[in-house]
Amino acid sequence: MSIITIRAALEGDLDRITEIYADAVRHGTASYELEPPSRAEMGARFDSLTTGGFPYLVAEKDGGLLGYAYAGAFRPRPAYRFIVEDSVYVAPDAKGRGVGLLLMQALIEACRVAGFRQIIAVIGDGHADSASVRLHEKLGFRHSGRLEGSGYKHGRWLDTVFMQLPLNGGATAPPDPDSLPERKFRESLGGK
Repeated sequence: MSIITIRAALEGDLDRITEIYADAVRHGTASYELEPPSRAEMGARFDSLTTGGFPYLVAEKDGGLLGYAYAGAFRPRPAYRFIVEDSVYVAPDAKGRGVGLLLMQALIEACRVAGFRQIIAVIGDGHADSASVRLHEKLGFRHSGRLEGSGYKHGRWLDTVFMQLPLNGGATAPPDPDSLPERKFRESLGGK
């Protein structure tokens, strides 16, 4: 019996990651992109995230990639540096097998270890019974907002749901000066 392994994504995974995301763009409503990005664009996004120190993970079983998840900056302004936005995508033939849960558990832990304070889920088509909303609820995320009719895809208006998970004390303690976001911020100021 083989098991699902979660590991850091590698450049060699990008062809399959691009395929998984293309299917989500073409057939799903989680992404508000209307056309799947090219492999080159997906590579540029991957490079930007990994160079920035953000976690980017894949789920693998028997050498096949089942899904991926990553965290990236929520907003570009420096005061937001302790908040990340999560993304998780599972291959169509792997849905309903716990892949998303395993990826998200590992992603949450990687964000915690890096010193981030909040993870924000921005869920397209975030109706109450969507798999993504249920997954985030299961992991302890709480609802923090809804943008009604914020996207139009596949011939209908979609709501965007925001969910939030505090980490490392959330907003109840000052930032850790040794955390990844604080170190990167100091580096951006020239090491001050």
